[in-house]
Amino acid sequence: MDEFDRQYAEFKQLIKQKTPEQALSMIRLFGMSEELARRIGERHQQETIEVRERRQPGSVVRNNRRTWYVGPQEGDRCWPALQGLLGGGGWDKASLRGLDDASTKVVSMLDHPLEKEFSTRGLVVGYVQSGKTTNFTALIAKAADAGYKFFIVLAGMHNGLRRQTQLRLQDQLVDQVVDQWHALTGPDGDFEPPHGNPAAFFAQSNGQHVLCVVKKNVPRLRKLKNWLEKAPEYLKNCPTLIIDDEADQASVASKTTNPLIREIIDLFPRGGYVGYTATPFANLLIDPSSEDLYPRDFIVNLPKPEGHFGTEVLFGRQPIAGEDPDDAPDGYDMIRTVPYEEIPQVRPGRDELEQFVPEIAGALRDSVLYFWLATAARRFRGTGNPHSTMLVHTSVNTTVHERFKAPLEDLRSEVAALVDLGDEATLDGLRAMWHRETGRVAADEFGEEATSFDGLLKHLPAVLADCRIILDNSTSVERLDYESGPVTAIAVGGNTLSRGLTLEGLVVSYFVRGASTYDTLLQMGRWFGFRKGYADLPRVWMPDDLRDWFRHIATVESEMRRDIDRYLVEDETPLTFAVRLRSHPALRITAATKMRDAIRASSSYGGQRVQTRYFHAHDAEWLRGNQNAARDLLDEALRLDGARHEDLATRGRPGRHLLRNVSHASVLKFLDSYRFHEKSIDCDTRLIREYIERRTRTGNGGSLRRWNVAVVGNAPTGSADTRYEFVPGVAVDRIVRAKQRTGDPAAADIKTLMNPIDAGVDLDLEKWVGQKITEDMLKQARQTQSPDTGLLVLYPIDRTSPTRRKERLPLDAVEHVIGVGMVFPVPRGEDTRVEWFSADLSGVVPNDDLDALPEEDLAAALYEEQL
Repeated sequence: MDEFDRQYAEFKQLIKQKTPEQALSMIRLFGMSEELARRIGERHQQETIEVRERRQPGSVVRNNRRTWYVGPQEGDRCWPALQGLLGGGGWDKASLRGLDDASTKVVSMLDHPLEKEFSTRGLVVGYVQSGKTTNFTALIAKAADAGYKFFIVLAGMHNGLRRQTQLRLQDQLVDQVVDQWHALTGPDGDFEPPHGNPAAFFAQSNGQHVLCVVKKNVPRLRKLKNWLEKAPEYLKNCPTLIIDDEADQASVASKTTNPLIREIIDLFPRGGYVGYTATPFANLLIDPSSEDLYPRDFIVNLPKPEGHFGTEVLFGRQPIAGEDPDDAPDGYDMIRTVPYEEIPQVRPGRDELEQFVPEIAGALRDSVLYFWLATAARRFRGTGNPHSTMLVHTSVNTTVHERFKAPLEDLRSEVAALVDLGDEATLDGLRAMWHRETGRVAADEFGEEATSFDGLLKHLPAVLADCRIILDNSTSVERLDYESGPVTAIAVGGNTLSRGLTLEGLVVSYFVRGASTYDTLLQMGRWFGFRKGYADLPRVWMPDDLRDWFRHIATVESEMRRDIDRYLVEDETPLTFAVRLRSHPALRITAATKMRDAIRASSSYGGQRVQTRYFHAHDAEWLRGNQNAARDLLDEALRLDGARHEDLATRGRPGRHLLRNVSHASVLKFLDSYRFHEKSIDCDTRLIREYIERRTRTGNGGSLRRWNVAVVGNAPTGSADTRYEFVPGVAVDRIVRAKQRTGDPAAADIKTLMNPIDAGVDLDLEKWVGQKITEDMLKQARQTQSPDTGLLVLYPIDRTSPTRRKERLPLDAVEHVIGVGMVFPVPRGEDTRVEWFSADLSGVVPNDDLDALPEEDLAAALYEEQL
């Protein structure tokens, strides 16, 4: 080790006790050359920049070029102990490295624990059931090694989650380095003030790290606050970190819990607050100018762990701006439909509660039978989580939960008896179900080994014998308990099962409960998480509208995370940039009280292409109306607008026609006549119309006043059976677009209408001949050739549209279908707004941290301290 490396190692040890600025001043004061001090400062800054700019996890952060923590150091104890425990428990090197990197980045965003005063506000955004608890456990371990002393974990609102969190932290932190920790709380109960003076208690902790896990319950928080207030001198010098798990729940816009949390934070002159949640919508809409919990210092977007089943993995999502639609995930074929007519059988109205007895029939019966089959298959495989759980969530009413127990027990007894007897009809039905399900989701797609019915049948009697019906709600005595050996259970519950709590080995969910906000709906999705060893087996039964809502939320999540990642390298902070959240016509982003400070955010259709995906295939009047709308548009464009018609066959593009110089009035008239399917969220007629009108009024050079209208089909074969004529002279052969397998017969879903190259059908792309045309190329060409002209593309789709792909079905529409794609050029000036929301940053002035002591004053103070 050369002299510089030796001195730098000493400097890194020093910054465990001093801030970097203090340490540099001190080493100058005690004789180090200015040149060596400069090199040390530059190397430290370079290391901190590397930590800040790691692509994973993405983040938005105050002072994004400065940090004091660059990772674990020699002599640390808490993090190495946790790392060793996880490694010995089956974590592979890649997963441990990811946890190490992500937690280091979060610690680096905290303030140095030896700063005289600080009050950090941060937010960590994870995925539902993705390991957020492990991340903040690692955060606590590293912060403890770095000098933080007091840790308060706000563990949700329910006893089950608080207990689960306490046990995890006890096992992974306290028990691993017993001499380093003193726990104020235990698994049973909640916070109770220790006997005696709190100052004396802290003195007796002998410099140990103190851990307190308390749920967000007003009486408990008030007890904690009142107890802490009796030790002001200790708190004054105690670097404290408050972790708020499920930070969007109760912490935001609540009349009692929110003020209490803020009052507890204010007790610590040297304190950090970090919220953790998978549904940060409420946290991102807090008024940043108020003394509240807005994450003014940093927002971290945790990477999705390998093998995690998240929203878009299961449900798919819409393409986001600039994305090729074929690149948008479409979800696995694991969602099954609960018909709307069956919902009253499992969720009674208010006046039906007293007489309610659920019917275990239809989709519910199928889901339970499949659960037993899947559990037997898992036992046959003998891999993965030893627990196997099914979730039944139809209502928050505990009386409804109680009514499920007897009918489910009766079904279990009935099926068990029939299986034991070898009843042929029962076994044939179960066999058909298993073949049907395994045919739709192949095991080898997930690296799993296919399980035959005969193989699982050997384990089915034991599964039926072991299966318990557990009611887990706020009043139940018997609860899910995974600590006493492998569990096979059907869990019926409501709120206690819908946030934070992990359902171990969850393989089947039956879910019909309604919700009105993104966060509530997403948190109910206990089926998200890891499914190692049975990744092909999970299934979710739900009504089709809920399926569509989850798909929309997956799109919102993706856009939100892209916002955070995008600003990682743009030198923005949470006080100069607000994450945008797309709205939905039937759902609120979060509760109205949590949105009161939100504003409509700037966004637009500029630079995007939208396209129809869903169609009413069995509504002849609807389909004929769209045919007429397309015909009228082309007729009016040729007669009244004087549009120039080009048959693009002459340019080597047979089956394509182009009409240039169509007026925006004709396009708006078409939008008034053409009816988009209500599921085509991107194709909201009102928003598109409003956007075009605004841009024609405010756009530079008459932006969007003129349009090109294209017809895209197949090259004519000369057969009348495949030909589609819009107007005389404009005819092509129909294209084929088969539909996806979904449970909604009223919405034929073709996924992708436009070939990406169609977005440039009106452009000269000759210079890219032989290359794969990308979205960026198309945008560049449009910006150069037609910066103020929109493109509307019409597609005649064959009503039959047969298919040979197993994941598709023939379209089988009653009339030929007209698909529509629209391409909007990027505006040259400021674009107009559509329905998005964000926090209001107008009332905040970013803090540039320019109040540090002059270096000479700091050096003198340090010199006096050394004396």
